[in-house]
Amino acid sequence: MEVLDVMNFKALEKQLGIKFKNQRLLIQAFTHSSYVNENKNRKKQDNERLEFLGDAVLELGISQYLYRTYPNKPEGELTKIRATIVCEPALVQFALSLNFDKFVLLGRGEERTGGRQRPALLADVFEAFIGALYLDQDFEGVNVFLKRFIYPKIEKGTFSNALDYKSQLQELIQKNKQTAINYQIVCEKGPAHDREFVAHVIINNRIVGVGHGRTKKESEQLAAKKALDQYHTTI
Repeated sequence: MEVLDVMNFKALEKQLGIKFKNQRLLIQAFTHSSYVNENKNRKKQDNERLEFLGDAVLELGISQYLYRTYPNKPEGELTKIRATIVCEPALVQFALSLNFDKFVLLGRGEERTGGRQRPALLADVFEAFIGALYLDQDFEGVNVFLKRFIYPKIEKGTFSNALDYKSQLQELIQKNKQTAINYQIVCEKGPAHDREFVAHVIINNRIVGVGHGRTKKESEQLAAKKALDQYHTTI
């Protein structure tokens, strides 16, 4: 292995709090085919096979998380939510949030044409990393990683287009024939570029959930989620 490669990926391991037993797997996960084609003398493998494996492992991880977290959701809704989490835009978001773009090994041509920012490439790298982690540390290691970096994004409402907590709460209240739900933005704080909103959801003149978000919509969604969580823990 190249000394520079090892040093770079040691930094990534430190950032993630993960220690690979097999460093070659980690480096392979970030090795694009263009790099292999331009550096045949280095005997590196590209990440395409790991990406294939990681795709299946990630889908399993997300599926079991959703199955356990939302016991009352039917199969169709779970499938819809999972699709928003394992789609390319979400995988790109995960990769960028972990600075994976900075570690990709690219050929010079691919680098010049902006490959490091190409969505499909970044999505593949994220899946390849999952595949490498699975081979190195089994599914348990993958689940530890997902618990730390991915599941919290789901819980925070990052995928609220699929996890519409306000609609879920509305359906629950209507089913129980309670009064209408009101949402109030009670606080706005922080500079314009980093705003935080605080929302209350009110039922029968009682605050049943408080949410904090970067937009009014997100704060209301998270307030509704808190109300749902409270309801489910009392039944």
